[in-house]
Amino acid sequence: MILVAGISASVLIQTMNSLEQQAMETGTQTINDISSGLKVLRVNGYKFNTKLSQLAIFLKTISGSNSIDLNQAYISLSDSSDQVILNYDNTCYASSVSSSLFSTINSSNLTATEYGLIVIRDIDSSCESTAPVINNDDLVVVMVNTTSCFSGLDVRKSVFGNVVPEQGISGVIGFTTPSTFVNTIIELQP
Repeated sequence: MILVAGISASVLIQTMNSLEQQAMETGTQTINDISSGLKVLRVNGYKFNTKLSQLAIFLKTISGSNSIDLNQAYISLSDSSDQVILNYDNTCYASSVSSSLFSTINSSNLTATEYGLIVIRDIDSSCESTAPVINNDDLVVVMVNTTSCFSGLDVRKSVFGNVVPEQGISGVIGFTTPSTFVNTIIELQP
């Protein structure tokens, strides 16, 4: 009886240790999922002819977030008719803004599956073309060629989507284009 009780106690202790380890891993993953993430600050559009040909999506990490590697992030974007999934293209990268935001990178190089990146603020120089990692106080602009994705965005078009990091909270994109495009650069989402 003592031997059976000893074996039973040993099995119970092993099970408890295994459950404790699994609970700690789950807790760590949950903390990372809810304390890290991206925030979309604003979305601007660029009018070419009669449609919006480009989107500039301003991104930063949420407060207290871990560093986020944009190589591992993707954008899901829909114009209510079509949906595209965009991944980072490191050939369309700029470490700063040149004369104007929409002419900083050549957006015609972007396809319906790629987005480009412009760094606005990167205090620790962690956001490089091959390793675009953003962290606290960094500000970047994701450039999307909507002509490639949706043949441009027309007036009164509902657009929605997410910027999805590898781990954490997604940045939300959601706007309806105005009824007329008066200016060349249009604020779409505050």
